[in-house]
Amino acid sequence: MLGLGLIGGSICVALRDRGWIVSGDDHNPDRVTQAIERGIIQHGGIDANAEVTFVAVPVTAVTDQVQRALHETNGIVTDVGSVKAGVAREISDSRFVGGHPMAGSELEGLDGADPELFVGAVWVLTPTASTSDSAFATVAAIVSDLGAEVIGLEPERHDELVAVVSHVPHLTAATLMGVANSRATEHAALLRLAAGGFRDMTRIASGHPAIWLDICAENRTAILSTLTSLIDGLSGMRAAVDTGDRTELLRRLTLAREARANLPSRMKALEELSEVRIPIPDRAGAAAEVFTLAAELGVNIPNFEVVHSVEGDRGIAVVLVETSQVELFRGGLMARGFRPAVQRLAE
Repeated sequence: MLGLGLIGGSICVALRDRGWIVSGDDHNPDRVTQAIERGIIQHGGIDANAEVTFVAVPVTAVTDQVQRALHETNGIVTDVGSVKAGVAREISDSRFVGGHPMAGSELEGLDGADPELFVGAVWVLTPTASTSDSAFATVAAIVSDLGAEVIGLEPERHDELVAVVSHVPHLTAATLMGVANSRATEHAALLRLAAGGFRDMTRIASGHPAIWLDICAENRTAILSTLTSLIDGLSGMRAAVDTGDRTELLRRLTLAREARANLPSRMKALEELSEVRIPIPDRAGAAAEVFTLAAELGVNIPNFEVVHSVEGDRGIAVVLVETSQVELFRGGLMARGFRPAVQRLAE
């Protein structure tokens, strides 16, 4: 592990609890010592023979640390940065798999290290044309074992989407919190009136502010585009309220409610799932295609593993998907040259 902050520390304890031997390094030597003393890692420094090295550093330092890990280790390297296009442009090593676990905590550093942090969370992997199937499959299997849902996206597409669902919401929450705080100086009772909705919407503003400086710099284009869309939307909402246009206001609120209701939910019951077994064709990036296709189609993959075929010369991706989506997924796979086999778990 390179970087022993909240995410890095959480990955360490999650791997440790699953029987991995974990080494860790950090720009702050005291943090390495602390991690060893707490049992978060077993060894300090970088392990040249590590099967996988996670890079969990600020986004502006990711590329340099990924290059370091590739140079100093023999295994697979992945990162956890929330901006992917930059590192994808700079790194073309087949052993590198870009990643981004969409999880966090209001706690900071090793004090927030939590082995359950990724359970139920989305973990995006962003393979490129140079990423090997074996590297992608290994990282996807580890991430799934940590309890996360793996989604595959192209790096640029990831940055566009994460600006909408993560980066701009944080900036919006911070702005709304600033508005409330400025008025609280005049009306001391205001913040005491803050109810559940306000607290829920602004909760993410309690995150560590320093990391957002780098994120806004690295993902500037996508964030600015999304902020423009948000400002346009708020302007339209303001106009509807200002003119008393009840029809337009109702249309906007109804559309938002329907869109919110259509957000995908987690699956819990086995009878809702089907197993899809997908032989991996002998072509570069085939394993990653399974996940990028699922993301394009909106198909949820809650579990994934790679097993060997009886011939032993190729892998078979075994994924679970919602039964209601399985025909859509199977059709997309077949259109791309895969030969999936489907079986309902309840049968």
